[in-house]
Amino acid sequence: MTNTPTGYPLAGLKVLDFSRVLAGPFAGRMLCDLGADVVKVEPPDGDITRIWGRVKGGVPGYYHQQNAGKRNICIDLRAAGATELVFDLVRQADILIENYRPDVMPRLGFGFAVLHDINPRLIMLSISGFGAGGPESHRPAYAPVIHAEAGLIDRAMRRGNIPARDLPLSVADTNASLHGLVAVLSAVIQRQHTGLGQHVDLAMIDATLVTDDQVHFDLEDSEDTGPLRNDYYQTGAGLILVSGDFRAVYNGLVEQHGLVDPVEPGMDKDQRIAARRAAVEAFMAALPDRRAVEAAMAKMNIAWGDVRAPSSVGEQATVAFRKSIVQIDDREGGTRPVPQSPYRFSGAKAGVRGPAPHRGEHNAEVLKDWLGIHAADVDALLTRGILHRDDKTLT
Repeated sequence: MTNTPTGYPLAGLKVLDFSRVLAGPFAGRMLCDLGADVVKVEPPDGDITRIWGRVKGGVPGYYHQQNAGKRNICIDLRAAGATELVFDLVRQADILIENYRPDVMPRLGFGFAVLHDINPRLIMLSISGFGAGGPESHRPAYAPVIHAEAGLIDRAMRRGNIPARDLPLSVADTNASLHGLVAVLSAVIQRQHTGLGQHVDLAMIDATLVTDDQVHFDLEDSEDTGPLRNDYYQTGAGLILVSGDFRAVYNGLVEQHGLVDPVEPGMDKDQRIAARRAAVEAFMAALPDRRAVEAAMAKMNIAWGDVRAPSSVGEQATVAFRKSIVQIDDREGGTRPVPQSPYRFSGAKAGVRGPAPHRGEHNAEVLKDWLGIHAADVDALLTRGILHRDDKTLT
């Protein structure tokens, strides 16, 4: 993997990624996929995600997905001399990503005011649960906390008539990552005009709310004005989701497929609805295979989808065609799957550029490339406890 890849839109940008878990690392992963040289600065005890997922080549799956393609330098930020090393790296960086609580980086001596004095062109992205300077800035927050506070869990309970449970993905983290990317790249463009970087304070709760297309129903107490919920049907091809107002689906079956209206004289409203739903369910159940399902939906111009197990998503036709999941080096002689970058450019490249790194794997390489430090000096930093490396995985 080259760190100035030809044809990638962000080639040449240098990124220090101090973040951990998901909200920051995912933003760093996307910058890396777009060609930036992203260096993960990891503490000696490691990112907690190094204990989650199947381990291949010494790298667990969760950590691998969010850190693929990055380089890694392992620094003990509390060791004597570590601050000076970080400052030297900051002088060379374009972007710094961190997702600690807002008070942590300043306590470590790496607040934006200090770093801005060292490198006025630095763009610093800080992602936290509740943002800086507010009444809850001190609160630790992972995605489930934001899902709860932003009303997503309550909405899922109400609409699905289910007990309280978290969402099956960390959408508060990934939304914050993507909004962070928009802000950072906007700041890069502005820097071209002003010559100055800036600090981006991004709260996960803000990113969740602005990306929530359903929040207006709750804020304006108008859920009864929204569309009917999607319906699910068993067919000869398995369970499908039909994304359309039931009334439109029913009318389409009557008009396009000759479905006979089952309503009888004297039925009240609830009985009429129940009878029509039963008729639609019977029609769907009689569809013998996927070809029949697809033909029936196409004739009505209704959007639908297979309710598939996530383990089989690689077999989904478009995912397979677009190579949305790719196989990359698993660091033990084989390959492992990882989601590909979603960006498809007409005149540029993008995509995952290699496996995730071990702790301290690129200490010498990064310090040579960024700072011109030679191997003997890197060894001295290891001896002094400023740098660390995972010798178990790097042997």
